[in-house]
Amino acid sequence: MNEAWIIDACRTPRGIGKKGKGSLADQHPQHLGATVLKAIAERNDLNTAEVGDIIFGTSSQRGRQSGDLARMAALEAGYDIRSSGVTLDRFCGSGITSVNLAAMNIMSGSEDLVIGGGAEMMSTFGEEGAPISPFMDNGNLALRELHPQPHQGVCADAIATMEGIEREALDALAFLTQQRAANAIANGHFDRSLVPVYSVDGTLALDKEEFPRPQTTLEGLAALQASFAPIADYPLDESGLTYRSMVLQKYPGLEITHMHHAGNSSGVVDGAAALLLASPGYAKANGMKPRARVVAMANMGDCPTLMLNAPVPAAKRVLEKAGLTVNDIDLWEINEAFAVVSEKFQRDLDLDREKVNVNGGAMALGHPIGATGSVLIGTLLDELERQDKQFGLVTMCAAGGMAPAVIIERI
Repeated sequence: MNEAWIIDACRTPRGIGKKGKGSLADQHPQHLGATVLKAIAERNDLNTAEVGDIIFGTSSQRGRQSGDLARMAALEAGYDIRSSGVTLDRFCGSGITSVNLAAMNIMSGSEDLVIGGGAEMMSTFGEEGAPISPFMDNGNLALRELHPQPHQGVCADAIATMEGIEREALDALAFLTQQRAANAIANGHFDRSLVPVYSVDGTLALDKEEFPRPQTTLEGLAALQASFAPIADYPLDESGLTYRSMVLQKYPGLEITHMHHAGNSSGVVDGAAALLLASPGYAKANGMKPRARVVAMANMGDCPTLMLNAPVPAAKRVLEKAGLTVNDIDLWEINEAFAVVSEKFQRDLDLDREKVNVNGGAMALGHPIGATGSVLIGTLLDELERQDKQFGLVTMCAAGGMAPAVIIERI
């Protein structure tokens, strides 16, 4: 079986995902995708006619984000019309899955040159006009009876309660991630991968991270009210169904302590990322220098009612596939969808916290849903090189109770 080599990675800065506030909110989602695709082609002098496929993750495929964003972005980026594109949705895990599928294409021998990535503009939420269901099951009552799926924030609070994780620990992690992100930005840790976004008229839209709040303090975090208590008991239909009652359907008697808020939850942002993968034969024939190889990939499902717990078993599965142990991994990236996801992950695997999300995470930098996994793989690659380390693992929770994972090794 072929190896899949990672040749390059790039991404946009993450802009605040709100109309009238974020610097990318007026851009077209396809344009963000085109920005990273154009950059990856120019940086590597690609013959885009030889790109076998472009695989993008975009979770909310509605309105301007519908219609196979990968293909449309490639066309705007000036790619040869023979390079194809497909867009997938594994919720938050889309950006890891897109890169994993790119690697699988190469490892199977189906393709020699593939781009994996993702784009998501959270600022487009709601603009498509159609009402959005409050239920993950979109009204499928048969599914709801089997697997009630509450709001993710309520899930996060339920998990923290069940695990005995206190709010102080969650706020401490949120404070740390802000500090680490500020340090990474100040010292240029993101510079290699970051590409500026220009509007179609040529004016600069954004060239730096927009979401971080380096002024964050522990006292300020402690003063924030829990965000998900009000919605936990809000009637969702004429029967009076609530998110709390959906949790209790599977976990009767659980008294949820609400502790997540805007400061210890992931930020709402816009962004895009792309990674270039090639077979060893193609890379050598075209003078491409590999930066890493894909060692192993895995997917894992877990309880859809709690929704956020699959990263730990996914990490264990991908380690087993790679023939590695926790101690072999030099750096970890676990998406900070909510503080409890990262906190539980580090506790359950007994990780050295100095190896986890060392440049901050989504609580500080934001979470552009379908792009985040690709962003994290690129961030991990840059940091492995900066620290002269060997192995890195990326995983993240996804709605429906899922988690993809990937291990890469520097070459």
